[in-house]
Amino acid sequence: MPWFVKIEEGIVDRVTFDQYIPAHKAFVRDLIAKGHQAKTGYWGERGGGMLLFQAGSMDEAKAIVEQDPLVRNGCVKYKLHQWCVVVE
Repeated sequence: MPWFVKIEEGIVDRVTFDQYIPAHKAFVRDLIAKGHQAKTGYWGERGGGMLLFQAGSMDEAKAIVEQDPLVRNGCVKYKLHQWCVVVE
């Protein structure tokens, strides 16, 4: 399956953002359980992060990202890219 990456930037205050983190973590755990090999994290300087996951197509990846609680609740703006692995 192809890899996809959602690069995100927080657009709400920290208190609002943090209230959706438990739901975001549960969302990612569900992706892992479904075989999407998902990983999520934030930049060391804060203010943004990344979700790396596998999906069957860009359309499927977009549908997955739209279900992320951080996206659904307007906490982040993001760009979605297919990541073409060259060396494993």
